[in-house]
Amino acid sequence: MKEIYDKLSAEIKNKLKSCELLILDFDGTLTNNKVYVSQDGKESIRADRSDGLGLEFLKKYTNTKVLILSKETNKVTAARAKKLNVPCTHGVNDKLSNFKEEIKRHNAESKQVCFIGNDLNDIECIKLAGVGVAVADSYNQILKVANYITTKNGGDGAVREICELIMYAKGVHPYP
Repeated sequence: MKEIYDKLSAEIKNKLKSCELLILDFDGTLTNNKVYVSQDGKESIRADRSDGLGLEFLKKYTNTKVLILSKETNKVTAARAKKLNVPCTHGVNDKLSNFKEEIKRHNAESKQVCFIGNDLNDIECIKLAGVGVAVADSYNQILKVANYITTKNGGDGAVREICELIMYAKGVHPYP
């Protein structure tokens, strides 16, 4: 990951350094955007454990707060957020309004926020964030407005990538 960090522009490095709040979309960001549905209607998802470790390290080595904003109202989303020990607001129909509320609630400015998303309902949050991030397999409209595009797909370590880049920017990566 250090090689990726070293290639970033000074502008992106400075934006990552000032990140005080990391807001994540769930489906397509912490997952591969797929859902498995059993014959009894129960849903499950696939998540990458490295994303969880990245979030754990980010919270341990920085003061960066993390939260999830998701359109889906789903027990799977809530269960994964609980396991990650990350606050989650799901069932969000107006992400931008919730995004702005979270910025105020955390006494932050939009330039101190990193938002990671993948789909059209994330576009305004990506535009407003100090660092708007699209996972590699995002929709084209998202890729066009993002400040940074991860090298990893959603659900395949994209969140871990951003966590590590933030730690490098802040000079606190535990394994430089």
